[in-house]
Amino acid sequence: MATEIKAPTFPESVAEGTVAAWHKKPGDSVERDELIVEIETDKVVLEVVAPEAGTLTDVMADEGDTVESEQVLGKIGEGEASGDSSKKEATSSGDDSAEKASEDKSSDDKQDAPKKASGGGKQHEVKAPSFPESVQEGTVATWHKKVGEAVKRDEVLVDIETDKVVLEVVAPADGALSEIKAEEGSQVESEAVLATFTEGAGGESSGGDDAKPAKDESSDDDGADEKVGDKILAPAARKMVAEHDLDVAKIEGTGKGGRILKEDVQKAVKSGSAKKASGGAAAPKGAAAAATTTAVEGERPEKRVPMSRLRQTIAKRLVEAQQTAAMLTTYNEVDMTAVMELRAQYKDTFLKAHDTKLGFMGFFVKAASEALKRFPDVNASIDGTDIVYHGYQDIGVAVSTPRGLVVPVLRDTDSMKIADVEKTIVDFGKRARDGKLGIDEMQGGTFTITNGGIFGSLMSTPIINPPQTAILGMHKIQERPMAVNGKVEIRPMMYLAVSYDHRMIDGKDAVQFLVTIKELLEDPARLLLDV
Repeated sequence: MATEIKAPTFPESVAEGTVAAWHKKPGDSVERDELIVEIETDKVVLEVVAPEAGTLTDVMADEGDTVESEQVLGKIGEGEASGDSSKKEATSSGDDSAEKASEDKSSDDKQDAPKKASGGGKQHEVKAPSFPESVQEGTVATWHKKVGEAVKRDEVLVDIETDKVVLEVVAPADGALSEIKAEEGSQVESEAVLATFTEGAGGESSGGDDAKPAKDESSDDDGADEKVGDKILAPAARKMVAEHDLDVAKIEGTGKGGRILKEDVQKAVKSGSAKKASGGAAAPKGAAAAATTTAVEGERPEKRVPMSRLRQTIAKRLVEAQQTAAMLTTYNEVDMTAVMELRAQYKDTFLKAHDTKLGFMGFFVKAASEALKRFPDVNASIDGTDIVYHGYQDIGVAVSTPRGLVVPVLRDTDSMKIADVEKTIVDFGKRARDGKLGIDEMQGGTFTITNGGIFGSLMSTPIINPPQTAILGMHKIQERPMAVNGKVEIRPMMYLAVSYDHRMIDGKDAVQFLVTIKELLEDPARLLLDV
């Protein structure tokens, strides 16, 4: 009996989709939950998987066709699994093929042997975390453990990088990985199986020749080989070569036909025999893990590195913000004398009392909170054709990390003390650089503050973080001659910029909002007196 393959149920805002790519042809065997076809909408690309194992018999919507929600795309009929099919072909093709199939089977059995021998304990599937609705998929960033390596319960096995955070997947028990199913760099969906794990195993797979084939298969055969000169590199080996900037010609391959395996590269790294003549340092781990090719010609080196998922999301959101918002920027400048004097006077006392340094961000967050209360339009957001007014102030603070810019959110800033703000920002910064921020800590937010001044920026135009309608940009504090009471004085001045969505905020409100922040900072007593 044939089973229908249907398009997904589209959200209300999506009327139709386009068949982007069929990954199977009629007659191909498919496994349950195997990707068959991709449907592209105006918002996302949706993957359609096989509802059951069988053979793809009919394709009823070709690539490029427009389809509606739950439309029938094709049919799956009863059929033999790919393993049974290949076995049947081997039998029918003659004695030689059958003998070869038998050899392959015995070879597979031999490769499976280490998994059984590595421990008689219970086997677990190591799965990716359940992603929130706003996260479609993640990338396997780093495997911290190898097949057969002993691990303790709750020890980190692998990092999954999403467009917002890095998620850690830990060991379900004491034992060892018996097989890795998702290599570094591969895309995985929520709760996808990453590996199999055996309780009580560990250390046995790493020794002995029988363990090698299983390890080689899991670490090197997932993807296409690449030829560099007269050498052939397995995918995992290719990543390590790029990571450590090695000379491929100096690495001896032990795989079939001289194929360079991951283990060969590891050996070369330990011995240092394959270092390039330039003696350059290894590339940073984050960039190296994503590097796929390194092209060097003469003295004009180039490296092609795919964008990280975070960088892709940042790029997409910034472009969307400029395309959808009627964005304008208004500027002003603030005399930081009063804040700097207050900070100098109380910084030691503040440090002793609160065990954290007194910075400038606490003053800006409190000033912005007060200004947002006075100008609710600036604290609002746009949802379709609706305006959402927020009766609270949740301020996002942009934090720079090696992976890119992230914006954790301070909740209810109006009720926070300056010490609470400073402590939370320090904590956010540390955990952001370590990739330990939670997704819920970066969602929401009614307003954003970004500080380019720490990098030396004198003036810039910040871009709104949708669906918010405004963002404040801080800049470098620079001494300049200013006219004060008819006299020229040298004052520490900072340019401020507020970018705002003109669909929501009138120019008058944006200017007065920024002037309010300026006045509160130039006379910090206003923050205490609420005037």
